[in-house]
Amino acid sequence: MEAAGLIFYFGWEMRLMEWLQAHISNSGFVFTVLSNLSALGEQMVMVAIMGFLYWGLNKEFGKYVGVNILMVNIWNPMVKNVVLRLRPYFVEGYNVKLLRLVDSSADAYDVAAQGYSFPSGHSSGAVTVYGSLAWHEKNKRWLWVLAIVLPILVGFSRVFVGAHFPTDVLCGWVLGVLIIVIVTWLRKVIKESWLFNLVLILLTVPGFFYCKSNDYFSSMGMLIGFVLAEPFEQKFVNFENTDNILRCILRTIGGAALYFGLNTVFKMPFPKAVLDAGDFLAMAIRTIRYAMVIFLIVGVYPMLFKYTDKLWNRQKKQEAAA
Repeated sequence: MEAAGLIFYFGWEMRLMEWLQAHISNSGFVFTVLSNLSALGEQMVMVAIMGFLYWGLNKEFGKYVGVNILMVNIWNPMVKNVVLRLRPYFVEGYNVKLLRLVDSSADAYDVAAQGYSFPSGHSSGAVTVYGSLAWHEKNKRWLWVLAIVLPILVGFSRVFVGAHFPTDVLCGWVLGVLIIVIVTWLRKVIKESWLFNLVLILLTVPGFFYCKSNDYFSSMGMLIGFVLAEPFEQKFVNFENTDNILRCILRTIGGAALYFGLNTVFKMPFPKAVLDAGDFLAMAIRTIRYAMVIFLIVGVYPMLFKYTDKLWNRQKKQEAAA
């Protein structure tokens, strides 16, 4: 498949990646740990953290983290689709291999599926997720430690697996910090929720006119779904959080299962050739699909909590009476 993009790099970047891959065996415990560190900045972890907060411990805290995640996941591909930097394994003359696909279901050279290289989405996402936790809970030093250490580990992993140049990672970290600062500032100066959401949409809409990679349209759909779900939940659901850790975990597991399950179900009416075409129709379907998924898990899914809470409380009363 022909790649549409640009190749540019510093020589030391390629030599560093070659050295890392040559000196760390592609099998065994060390390789497994280093390659899987990327997961700390991936979708599954982000959904789990946001869901644990939103559905469980603190709804407003979850919204804060969730919006930051959505914005960095949109702005990252918006920058990528301007720079159009291809990933390191496209570079000829060096022996850098891709050891971990972004989209395991697609070909490594399918740019629409795998995305462009600059900046690193995993690195910007890791800074945004863990940095948001630390920024919101400023007095908890252990969160600041996580906010520094985990993005470094994620960035190192992305370089090691050959998915990103080191400069992708560095600029990904910068983008993550900028998103936290900008979105937090917007929250302070824009008091009305509807206006804040409108500004978020306006800041991200330009990508519709030039972005060609799947990640932008997935994240844009998520933002649209969130913007619609927030007032719906406030008016029709208004669920209560819980400080019971087990209940938080169960709610998160249920929400995560629903998230991935709905994504699969909403793909079923369309032929794979249509979904993978990379044209306007495919991107529109992707955007609408993700908007529906997020609306359902953020706005509708919490309706179940009042019933599960009743069952939980009834069980506890029975155990206490026994």
